[in-house]
Amino acid sequence: MEKNSPVFPRVIARNEAISAQIGRAGAFRFARYSSEIASFLAMTLLLFCLSTQAQVPGSPIDVQHYTFALQLNDENNNIKGEATIAVKFLKDVSTFQLNLVKKNSKDKGMLVSAIKENGKEVRFVQDSDVVNINTTAKTNSLHSFIITYSGVPADGLIISTNKFGHRTFFGDNWPNRAHNWLPCVDDPADKASLDFIVTAPAHYQVVANGLKTEEKELPNNQKLTHWKETALLPPKVMVIGVADFAIDKAGDPDGIPVYTYVFPENKEIGFKSYAIAKEILPFYISKIGPYAYKKLANVQSKTIFGGMENAGAIFYFENSVGDKGIEELMAHEIAHQWFGDAASEKSWQNLWLSEGFATYMTNYYLENKYGIDTLKKRMITDRRTVLSFERRRLTPVVDTTVKSNYMVLLNANSYQKGGWVLHMLRRKLGDVVFWKGISNYFAKYNGGNANTDDLRKVMEQTSGQNLQQFFKQWLFTAGHPQLAINWKYDAVKGAVSIQVDQKQNTLYDFQLEISIGGQKHNLLIKDKTTTIEFATPANPASVIPDPDVNLLASFTVTNTQL
Repeated sequence: MEKNSPVFPRVIARNEAISAQIGRAGAFRFARYSSEIASFLAMTLLLFCLSTQAQVPGSPIDVQHYTFALQLNDENNNIKGEATIAVKFLKDVSTFQLNLVKKNSKDKGMLVSAIKENGKEVRFVQDSDVVNINTTAKTNSLHSFIITYSGVPADGLIISTNKFGHRTFFGDNWPNRAHNWLPCVDDPADKASLDFIVTAPAHYQVVANGLKTEEKELPNNQKLTHWKETALLPPKVMVIGVADFAIDKAGDPDGIPVYTYVFPENKEIGFKSYAIAKEILPFYISKIGPYAYKKLANVQSKTIFGGMENAGAIFYFENSVGDKGIEELMAHEIAHQWFGDAASEKSWQNLWLSEGFATYMTNYYLENKYGIDTLKKRMITDRRTVLSFERRRLTPVVDTTVKSNYMVLLNANSYQKGGWVLHMLRRKLGDVVFWKGISNYFAKYNGGNANTDDLRKVMEQTSGQNLQQFFKQWLFTAGHPQLAINWKYDAVKGAVSIQVDQKQNTLYDFQLEISIGGQKHNLLIKDKTTTIEFATPANPASVIPDPDVNLLASFTVTNTQL
């Protein structure tokens, strides 16, 4: 995801997208979809038999499938919902919880009116952030609950007007804001398949995860649109987009239909601008592995983020069409389809497995297209960003101190430093082994969840190397190597003496490349002080550390003869 910009990452939210959510009184009739629910129950029984879904550690439930039937209108911001949720119980329980924000004193939030199981009313208590549901369930049993609710979303579903003054509805769930409008287990570790069945005024087009299986006109100028996603998704990327759209099919790279959804006023420039996606998608497929979803829609939107990697339906900020940074923004968000969406982090503290991967995959895509100098320039910029961030907030990439307010993790550690770790790992292992390891990691965790140690184990198995020290120092240790490099030339010996001092408190173990008068040499650095001599025929004009930009470190270089 990108915060408010096509370049990495801007952390200034576009507040107008939220402040435009103005609730007005009113409601309208809610339709039931009994035939959809019947087919859904049959499918979830099969899912129960075959399920290998990820689970939230300690949770008594594992959601198998969601069907969200929603009604939207143009008279007010009230939505009506009926959520049918198939739940597998992991232990014997008499009660369990789902996340849902309750209607508050400002008339924002959702109010549950009924919960049923097998047609019978189920007792429940709705608190401010959860719904406590009373049921008797045995370990490994599958239950299906129908939750009827309504209200004005406090967040999560952004109901607003776009820059052309037209009304829009856009899901905006990251990190755990889905339960502002969807009853769910709002955690990246609980993944499920889903259906969205949206009834809205007929002038709107609806886009969502998965494939569109039905679109039909209803009485009173209403329209029903049904999208079905069979892949397992975390709630952070389960969305709908509802607006007056112009729609284009950009192509079918590798058999995957790629669509563009833009506001009609931006049709010409939008179709051209977003078409770059059909180049990016097959590149990642060739390097990482199969695309996990059945379509890719790139959608002009109105949310708080510059880009949001919703699975198979990526949302971009409304001024992204024609923006000079659109290619790298799309490369970042499309990379997330593999890392963050299909292979998701087990916890928010491992966010770098999403954002660091998307950052480096973008850099690699641009390197492949524009050359190695482009990669070097981007890595230099990213290094500068990391070092600046660490002067303000010194924490490891895997930051276990963050227990809530996960927005603070949208920082240079998760993005640029995470990308730098992958770059250094690539250089350590070599391209063939590195990309084989990345492909193996995706294949293992596609549809599931991983943490940093899971990645390490896959890369160790692929490479045959012990990577514990590498992962510990770069991901679980705050800071970076601060290197003071002193050198002098000895004309009698015909040699340059190099002394490298690690100035930071925690010592790192790494290879340092140094260019001495244009000749490159590799030094193993692991001690507080490392001294070595290199024969050279003449006093070199320069000594340059890390000439090929392969080390995340800060350098001071001094010629002690001067």
